[in-house]
Amino acid sequence: MTNDITTTVRGPEAPERVIARYRSHGRRLFWPVLVLMGVAAASGYYLGRLPEEWQNLTALGAAIALTVLLGLLPTIAWLARRYTVTNRRVIAVHGVFVRERQEVSLRRGFDVTVRRRGLQALFRSGDVTIHSGTGHPLVLRDVPDAGLIVRALTDLGDDGFVRMPTAG
Repeated sequence: MTNDITTTVRGPEAPERVIARYRSHGRRLFWPVLVLMGVAAASGYYLGRLPEEWQNLTALGAAIALTVLLGLLPTIAWLARRYTVTNRRVIAVHGVFVRERQEVSLRRGFDVTVRRRGLQALFRSGDVTIHSGTGHPLVLRDVPDAGLIVRALTDLGDDGFVRMPTAG
């Protein structure tokens, strides 16, 4: 018995392998690095030169607070967000204390869009949104070389299916 309908069949199962790992664009670290350099320069110049001991201790406390709040925390937040593209799925993990993980299977049909705002067009970065038909699309925020990621995801999605006509 033959079937006249063209069917979509998966190719042979290949082991899952990592294609790329991404973080948000490094441009987000500009201000924390600038703050760290400014705090280091100001601390090196002013600490120990103030007339009273309590002023030196207050300046040291302010330097530590600025370093932690404006330098260290944004860097940790940047490090805590990562994206992994494999030959079967896209995985987004973010969070410092509470980790959230989202996955989108590349085996299902999906739609990929890129949104660039502000300086993202200048740096060729952008927000890549993957709509997989579920209620919540996966957004890869401010990834570097967003066009390359879209082309790679499109190629990976196309490679997941092989069209095989049936005889008849």
